[in-house]
Amino acid sequence: MAMGRLLLAVSALISVISLQVVYGGIVCEKMPVEVCAFSVSSSGARCVLEKSISRDGNVQYECQTSEIIVENLKEVIETDECMNACGVERMTVGMPMDSLVECGFTKKL
Repeated sequence: MAMGRLLLAVSALISVISLQVVYGGIVCEKMPVEVCAFSVSSSGARCVLEKSISRDGNVQYECQTSEIIVENLKEVIETDECMNACGVERMTVGMPMDSLVECGFTKKL
């Protein structure tokens, strides 16, 4: 029974990967960290840049899918022009909310 579940899980994973290859699209975990923050995946989920520090002190970044879903927007990688106009940094770690509550932020959009 356990082997059947494992085969089913592996089969599902291969199907998802195959669809991604065939149809393309943005998967946060496959994005370069340099364009991760402020991007939206093909599923409509926000991508978030996460930082970890290994035991030897090396800092590593990885792009992850957040639980925040954007309505009516998919497959977006923000342009440098937009990032600069909004005053946000490309390598922002986590979900930055400070910019969103600043007075005048929406005027920059």
